[in-house]
Amino acid sequence: MTDSNEAQKAAPAYRLPAMDQDFLLGDTTRGLRFQLEYQKAEEHLRKWGVASTVIVFGSARVKPGEANGWYDAARDFARICSEEGGAKLAHNGPRQNVIATGGGPGIMEAANRGAHDAGAPSIGFNITLPMEQEPNAYSTPDLTFRFHYFAMRKMHFAIRAAALVVFPGGFGTMDELFEILTLRQTGKMDDALPVVLYDSTFWKSLINFQHFVDTGMVAKRDLDLFGFADTPRQAWEQLVKRGLKAPGAKA
Repeated sequence: MTDSNEAQKAAPAYRLPAMDQDFLLGDTTRGLRFQLEYQKAEEHLRKWGVASTVIVFGSARVKPGEANGWYDAARDFARICSEEGGAKLAHNGPRQNVIATGGGPGIMEAANRGAHDAGAPSIGFNITLPMEQEPNAYSTPDLTFRFHYFAMRKMHFAIRAAALVVFPGGFGTMDELFEILTLRQTGKMDDALPVVLYDSTFWKSLINFQHFVDTGMVAKRDLDLFGFADTPRQAWEQLVKRGLKAPGAKA
């Protein structure tokens, strides 16, 4: 009678590494998971011919129909951007200035919805959170991603970014805004990447940007890294004026 080898076959060590979830989710494979989060999104973006993006940041708490008008403005801006920026080009050509958001509700939903209104694809870079974020219903399904690592999500936001429009938001929006401004200030991102803050009254009430200069924390020229806009059309025109390349747009 042959001795049984069932114990050997049932042991975790015997599992194929690619099929061993305990191994794949362990501490030593964190680098591999990080790489997979980069590669999966990258393959989908290339398949869709996404050459550049216009990132829209803003609060997840903003709702349609609110008196501040931010939701409707983000939706209208994204529609203009999608219609005039090159996102609707056929698949056999690279798509430019594709709307990219964090994929959730509020301003993110509004921007994805505006692209949807224009018949253009848009991207949702979702993040797994303790209070689970659901993807909104307007990002292109094949371009709706979910990340575990904030760092890799931020990297995907940055690597194709041609412009950034930031609507009013909270701590997360501040984090995203100042991350991009820091990359611009330190030369880690394209010098021509325009940044526009939507609703000048909100931003100038929230942050005394001049105080950074007055106290020597930043150079005066650093305040030229961004501008302000108070209408969707003005936001689009500011991007173009500041160097965004877009088919059919007038500088």
